[in-house]
Amino acid sequence: MNRPPVQSSLLSHSIDEQAALDRFLRLTQIPGRSGQEAGVAEAIREMLREGGVDPTQLIGDGAGGRTRLAGDCDNLILTLPGDPQQPRTLLSAHLDTVPICVGCQPEVVEDPERGRIVVARGPTGLGADDRAGCAVLVTAVCERLRLLSVEPGRAGQVPPAVIAFLIQEEIGLEGARHLDVSKIGPVDRGFNFDGGTMDGIRHGAIGGERMKITVHGHASHAGVAPEKGVSAVTIAGLAIAQLHQQGWLGKVQQGGHEGTANVGVIQGGEATNVVTPEVTLRAEARSHDAAFRSEIVTQIRDAFQSAAGQVRDSQGRCGAVEFESHVDYEAFALAGDHPSVAAATERLRLLGHEPACKLANGGLDANWLFRHGVEAVTLGCGQAAIHTVDEHLLVPHFLDACRLATDFLLN
Repeated sequence: MNRPPVQSSLLSHSIDEQAALDRFLRLTQIPGRSGQEAGVAEAIREMLREGGVDPTQLIGDGAGGRTRLAGDCDNLILTLPGDPQQPRTLLSAHLDTVPICVGCQPEVVEDPERGRIVVARGPTGLGADDRAGCAVLVTAVCERLRLLSVEPGRAGQVPPAVIAFLIQEEIGLEGARHLDVSKIGPVDRGFNFDGGTMDGIRHGAIGGERMKITVHGHASHAGVAPEKGVSAVTIAGLAIAQLHQQGWLGKVQQGGHEGTANVGVIQGGEATNVVTPEVTLRAEARSHDAAFRSEIVTQIRDAFQSAAGQVRDSQGRCGAVEFESHVDYEAFALAGDHPSVAAATERLRLLGHEPACKLANGGLDANWLFRHGVEAVTLGCGQAAIHTVDEHLLVPHFLDACRLATDFLLN
């Protein structure tokens, strides 16, 4: 944070820094957890109209009616015309925040170690993930229109672009998953603005799969005749212990492959004097190797099925397992010379950063964009300690993200 201030001449256009920060402060005060982003979307519509966007250019794509959680708005898409000889550029960010951020009251403060930051007053998260990304996109569009209003001759020289504000990222990338790609069109380079600082370019991300496991046993009186019951809790415990002992939970390293697995939720039982007849578990598996992720899921399924056959009552009855899984997002990785990677690297260096390419171990909207044929890198906007009450925004990084996004829309 002690690096020299960036000279605006390093890039082609100087932005209105106070207007950019004001947009963030305005957006982060609006409640907008996953599925309830309509207020945020409306504020963005208003900001874009104030910046000169024709309201008819802003369209929804119907995604809110296709997501697993019924939402109150759709992905918001803006198309900007430009020189067809230049690369068509996508900028994206997500509208929603996690529940801990509802009720945020942001405040700009000077921190002796981190410089100028934005924090939340009171016991909430800040919601910079990803209201900062939304403010970056709005600022880039408004700055492009501001320049073209004073230099109308440049209108035919800027690249064509599409801007996407995506819903329900925090609950499984649902907005990106159900994006109507026909409203996006062909894209030559893509930049997804999400959490983190400006020092990393996430050119790929891990794949993730979620599981629902329902274990069926047989009820009986736990004090009078426990031998006549089959405990679903015992089956689940036996399966989890086996997976742990064999190295298929936590950080998984098997045969030169790596991934992670976790049983995160166990629900079931109503009384201690009843042998529990049913429990439901929710689990996940992740890996950058899709085949290995599938192997982790197979091992989890086999462990539960094996355990169900091992736990029997006095009549010889055993338990049973229902196993469901679905892929949240597939892994991907862009090459180091991909146009999105190259453009981000060049500009970040001009802004005084030395970016490193990284593979993300969490899912990103870029995972589903990739599946839709849109190859994007993910860049931070200065967000730190996200999803906690200690979340804060590093203002110099946020403003650099605004400069970066603006340059993508101008060059």
